[in-house]
Amino acid sequence: MAAQQTGPVVVGVDGSESALDAVRWAAAEAASRNVPLRLVAVFTPLPAAPRHDMGLTAAYMDQVVTSLRGTLEVAAEVAAGAAPGVEIGTELRTGYPGQVLTDESRSAVLTVVGSRGLGGFTGLLVGSVAVTLAAHGESPVLVVRGDRAPDSGLPVLLGVDGSPAGEAAVGIAFEEASRRAVRLRALHAWSDVVVDPAVAVLVDHQAWETEERALLAERLAGWSGKYPDVEVDRVVVQDRPAHALVQGSADAGLVVVGSRGRGGLAGLVLGSVGQAVLRHAQCPVLVVRG
Repeated sequence: MAAQQTGPVVVGVDGSESALDAVRWAAAEAASRNVPLRLVAVFTPLPAAPRHDMGLTAAYMDQVVTSLRGTLEVAAEVAAGAAPGVEIGTELRTGYPGQVLTDESRSAVLTVVGSRGLGGFTGLLVGSVAVTLAAHGESPVLVVRGDRAPDSGLPVLLGVDGSPAGEAAVGIAFEEASRRAVRLRALHAWSDVVVDPAVAVLVDHQAWETEERALLAERLAGWSGKYPDVEVDRVVVQDRPAHALVQGSADAGLVVVGSRGRGGLAGLVLGSVGQAVLRHAQCPVLVVRG
C-alpha cells in the first residue's frame, strides 16, 4: 500500500501545450495522493534597461504579468477538468523558472513539468527547465513526455543500478506501481563494453549474468513484502542502461530512474543515464534523488 504523503504536487505552467499536459498529469497525481495541487507560473523581468527604454520595459512587464495570470486561470480550469475535487492553488512568482521550481520542490511531494516549454528551441528533445529541475529538485521530479495518460494501465519501468539514488528510486517505483495498480518492471542492464577485446573471449558471460541477476534480486529484497499488491517482472539485459530504458519506455506508462548511477562523476547531479532517458523516453520520466 502507498505511504501517506503530505505537501502539494507542484506543477510549472507557461502556456505551452507541454505544460498543459503536465498539468493534467499533476492533477491526477494530486488526486491519487489526496494532496493539494499548486500551479506555479514564473515571471522573469527584463534586465536593467537604459532610462529612455523604461516606458517600453514597464509596458512589457504589465503585458507579461497579465498574460501569465491568464495562463494560470486556464491551467486551473484544465486541472479541475482532469481531477474534479482536487484543491487547486495558483501562484505567480518572479525569478528564473528553473530556480523558482527548484525552490518550490523543497515543500512538494512531487514536482511536475512538461518536457518542453515556450522557450524551447526547435530540435531540442527536452527543455532547459526540465533538465535543471531534474538535476536540482529536492522532491521527485516528473517530466511529462509522450502521449501516455496517467491511467494508461501500462507498467512502471524501473531502472535498477545499485546506487544510493537508485535505491531511493526502487521505493518510489513500488509506490507508483501500487498507486496505479499496475505491474512493476524492474530492469537491470549491464554491458561488457569495458572489457578489453583481447580478453573478451575469456569472460564467462553466464557467470556474469548470474551475478547481475543476484544484484537485482538484492536491490528488490524486502520491497515486495512492503507492497504485496505489486507484481514484479525482473528483467536483466546485456545492454547499455540508457538504451535499454529508452527502448523499454515504448510500452511503459512511467519510467523511474535515480538522479545519479554508479558511474556518476563527483560534482554531477544528474547522471548520463538520467539525461539520456529524459531526452529520448517515449513516456513520462520520474527522476528520484538519493
